[in-house]
Amino acid sequence: MEDRPRFSLTSTVLDAPSAQELAVFYERLLDWPRREDEHDWVVLAPPDGGATLAFQDEPAYVRPVWPAGPGDPPMMLHLDIKVDDLDVASAYAVSLGATVAEYQPQDDVRVHLDPVGHPFCLYL
Repeated sequence: MEDRPRFSLTSTVLDAPSAQELAVFYERLLDWPRREDEHDWVVLAPPDGGATLAFQDEPAYVRPVWPAGPGDPPMMLHLDIKVDDLDVASAYAVSLGATVAEYQPQDDVRVHLDPVGHPFCLYL
């Protein structure tokens, strides 16, 4: 298609019962500053540029289950976060409020759940 419009992914948005509370977790985990900071909307930006991570209040938020079974609310996406030391990074994430998921599908990846249940993977 010759008239194809340009597309640029600028942000991934996570719903949460409180955008502010979930943003604090990722702000500490990633060490990214806030670009926008409203009561129900927060955007974190990587210091070296690139796509942002945003959070919005969702009053009807339902915590996903991972891995989901029949009838469970499934995850709709997950974040992959590269680290230099899996054990140290995992312990740090847990100290901030993450939990290590019971099911771990790979040895070189550690699946965690953020404080509201969104899965994220730490990997080498």
